[in-house]
Amino acid sequence: MSGGELAADLAARLPELRGRLTASQPLAELTWFRVGGPAEVLFTPADEADLAYFLAGLPADIPVTVIGLGSNLIVRDGGVPGVVIRLGRGFGDIAVEEGCRLRVGTAVPDVKLARAAAEAGIDGLAFYRGIPGGIGGALRMNAGAHQGETRDVLLEARAVDRQGRVHVLSHADFGFSYRHSEAPTDLVFTSALYQGRPGDPAAILAEMHRITAAREASQPIREKTGGSTFKNPSGHKAWQLVDAAGCRGLRRGGAQVSEMHCNFLINTGGATAAEIEGLGEEMRARVKATSGVELEWEIKRIGVPAS
Repeated sequence: MSGGELAADLAARLPELRGRLTASQPLAELTWFRVGGPAEVLFTPADEADLAYFLAGLPADIPVTVIGLGSNLIVRDGGVPGVVIRLGRGFGDIAVEEGCRLRVGTAVPDVKLARAAAEAGIDGLAFYRGIPGGIGGALRMNAGAHQGETRDVLLEARAVDRQGRVHVLSHADFGFSYRHSEAPTDLVFTSALYQGRPGDPAAILAEMHRITAAREASQPIREKTGGSTFKNPSGHKAWQLVDAAGCRGLRRGGAQVSEMHCNFLINTGGATAAEIEGLGEEMRARVKATSGVELEWEIKRIGVPAS
């Protein structure tokens, strides 16, 4: 079945669907690396109820992949079979609640959450200014930076499972660890409730400016990149291991290890997803050979290689 046939079949099965189904949607334009093949079908739900309706009616044999803002993602060149779900405008609300709490849709960029918290005089969320990506990805991987992590401030989150059932997960349900959560992989997060503390807006904004300056000085944020490539192994910093393995500036086709921060991969122009992922695997092999440490990918990789 082609993407067009699958989209037409789903539209016929789900006559009350309000979201958008797009066949053979290029995904490269939705990722920071700007590489990769198409989604067989891309679904953008209107809201949580629309998402639940879609998942409840979706045949069980059709694979589902969820993406966010694409800041920490390699889409392989052959594209992604089945349905790719990307949350949009219907999941972009931010509401300030009593007791220094914020309820946030999972399509909200991390930086927007940090800014909203600062404007409301809520401290403890400024670290999100240093994290590219959105709230959905932050929940899935316990995103953190600058001495803060998602697990430090999250109270609960809402999610829809593969059968269309809505769940409310407590902090304990996530089983957070470093750059990881144990939340079931079939859940699509829709909103999150955060707990901050009273703070001075000017002081919080000053901290956010400090974080911004630190990122700009140390990371290739103006390049086509995907953020930190590998997790920091226990007792080590990934970039130091990569540097010691002689990988700074290493190239493969249009892909390069950043000269500025060698835990970042860059699309210098015209790179394929295979070149970027292959370069990452070469870095892992060199680090293993020189230090005995096996680096673990932090960047998510989805889809199939080009045929």
